[in-house]
Formats: sequence, structure tokens, C-alpha cells
Amino acid sequence: MKAWQTTNSEYLYKTPFGNLRKDACKLPNGMTIDDYYVSEFSDWVNAVVITEDGELVLVEQYRHGGQGFYLEIPAGKIEAGETDEEGMLREIREETGYTSLEEPVLLGEFMVNPATQTNKIKTFLLKGAFKAGDQQLDETEEIRVKLVDFEDFGRMIRKQEVQTQLFTASAYYMASAFLGEG
Repeated sequence: MKAWQTTNSEYLYKTPFGNLRKDACKLPNGMTIDDYYVSEFSDWVNAVVITEDGELVLVEQYRHGGQGFYLEIPAGKIEAGETDEEGMLREIREETGYTSLEEPVLLGEFMVNPATQTNKIKTFLLKGAFKAGDQQLDETEEIRVKLVDFEDFGRMIRKQEVQTQLFTASAYYMASAFLGEG
């Protein structure tokens, strides 16, 4: 197999949230695609956060694209100058007020949607979490923190008793497998 060749590229728009790029591509078989759209987004991190009592720290918030309220693990994009671990710990503190003295475990790094997006997500596990302060939300955020028994959350996902997104479900199952191996 061979990679596609980009023959032309132009930005349709650039914003602080992300960019939309239109590429013209030549495929290895000689075919051309004149309008291939690529969304450029920042990389982000998320974390399965488990308290000292074995509860999963989740955030519930409105997601406009999905037109509903979703129960998710804490997540966010990395800020300039931050390591992935620093960004992940900052996001957890800001969204939940929780922290931990334990070292985070990297569960995996994945492309979000490599067909049309440029960003990656790194998923961490953070055990031994405890409440260390209040939330420090951005002015556009309204987040409710919920604690759920770790094992119960898996059942809730399987029985579709919770409205969540794929990254939360996959991170939960990666953490569950990691903890089961340990």
C-alpha cells in the first residue's frame, strides 16, 4: 500500500476551536479526489479517576452536538507548555476538584478519527483520588460531579442505563482490563 499524495491544500476556516482544511489528493491507483475535508483539532487527554473508596469520578454536562446531558470521564485539551500528564491532572482538578498522589498510568494513545481528523487522545488511569478543592470551571462550563461505583458503571454502560460517549466507554473498559491484569 502507498499513501495518498496531497496535490493542493487550502484552509476554509481557522478558529481557536479547530480548523477545516480542504485537500486535493491523488490516490496510488491514479484516481484524484478534489474535495477531501480534514478537521484539525488539538490533541486531548482523558482519565479514568478512581477514588480511595473505589468510586469512579465522573462529570455530567450538556453536549450541544448530542443535544443532551452526558456522563463522562474528565477530559480536555492540552495547553501550551504542558505535558500530557500535567494537562490531565489540571483538567481533573478544574472539572472535579479531585487529585491524587499516585502516578498516572497511560492506558493508551489513539487517533480520534484518522479518516478526517488530525487529533489524538491519550487515556490515563488515576487511582487513589481524593477531593482536594472546589471546581475551577471556565465560564462556558457547567459540570456536575458524580461518583459511581467502578463495577456498577460497567453494568450501566452494558445495559445502556447511562448516556455517555465512546471515549468514556472505551476508557472504562481499558481501565477495567488493566486493573484485572494487576
